[in-house]
Amino acid sequence: MSNPAHRRSVITGIGVVAPNGTGTGAFWKQTQEGVSVLDRVTREGCENLPLRVAGEVRDFDPVASVEERYLVQTDRFTHYAMAAADLALDDARLGRADYEDTPFKVGVVTAAGSGGGEFGQRELERLWGQGPRFVGPYQSIAWFYAASTGQISIRGGFKGPCAVVASDEAGGLDALMHAARSVRGGTDALVVGAAEAPLAPYSVVCQLGYEDLSACDEPTRAYRPFTADACGFVPAEGGAMLVVEEETAARGRGARVRAEIAGHCATFTGAGRWEQSRQGLARAVEGALREAGCAPEEIDVVFADALGVPAADRAEAGALADALGAHGRRVPVTAPKTGIGRAYCGAPVLDVSAAVLAMEHGLIPPTPNVFEVCHDLDLVTVRARPAQPRTALVLSRGLMGSNSALVLRCPTDTPD
Repeated sequence: MSNPAHRRSVITGIGVVAPNGTGTGAFWKQTQEGVSVLDRVTREGCENLPLRVAGEVRDFDPVASVEERYLVQTDRFTHYAMAAADLALDDARLGRADYEDTPFKVGVVTAAGSGGGEFGQRELERLWGQGPRFVGPYQSIAWFYAASTGQISIRGGFKGPCAVVASDEAGGLDALMHAARSVRGGTDALVVGAAEAPLAPYSVVCQLGYEDLSACDEPTRAYRPFTADACGFVPAEGGAMLVVEEETAARGRGARVRAEIAGHCATFTGAGRWEQSRQGLARAVEGALREAGCAPEEIDVVFADALGVPAADRAEAGALADALGAHGRRVPVTAPKTGIGRAYCGAPVLDVSAAVLAMEHGLIPPTPNVFEVCHDLDLVTVRARPAQPRTALVLSRGLMGSNSALVLRCPTDTPD
């Protein structure tokens, strides 16, 4: 085994299932064009609930993506995760032949905010309507937030380190660093990410307790962070899975290295304490930069958390100023999620996917539906901005108080 200090983690595959498209091609096309797909909620049983606007995944056919034997024992959030994992593995060109003799070198890490609410609700309805004999045997596992990790590992034959990160919405970023640290410990590859399916009646009712949820019924106005019109966030389905590999092993099998996971840090400031999140998020950014060996002025683009709550937006803008100094007011900032909604733990992984694509395409995507910014930020709006970002900072905060920051770098031509 090589020296852990020299085992760098790189992203070699990206798989996306999002409201604006399945697959990186469809996702990036809509993202770079600033297309907003937010619309009225149409999921069965949700039509008359107070949540009016969301980002729904509408072009996804689970039957075409997941085998029947897995479909019947899993919830929609796991269907998204399994399909995205397949896309990521295909993108990385990592097939069974690559790990058949070394299955313990490949692991799985996912993050989840709530698990399988739709599956759980259906089985509870059977319990109360028909009796316990009508509750299916998979109720005990399908709702569980660890289901995606388990099913992806079983389905793929991955026997390496497997984990589930439960750290609020920021868990999407924390899962990536958990994977990177597994690589340092000797694992060659991990399938890592998050996907959520929060648009089912039971799940929506649970979310209605969030004061930060947008109650606006106009899709183009419901989610406008960093503006005077900010009125909360809009939830979304979907997410992304990535293949993270040890760089030398990846290059050795001829894989395309798309980005390096350079640094990460997480902090905690408590539920709803948005003013305190300024210090907590700034500390996370400083820690991520320190681990990456990166100066503030080296950050070329920031993918913001962008909650859409005035106090939270003000705290995030302040955190960037605190952690990046004067550069925090000059660096381009974007929040593509305003066009698709916040997919909870899946949201920051979608941002990581967009950040990698932005570095590859030399284009910073815009922030849909946002026009007049009321904070001291260089927020990219209306249309994509041509640029050559080499280093990206991705931020995420959870409603319960977690803060996370991740630094990504363009790959070097050859490893050190």
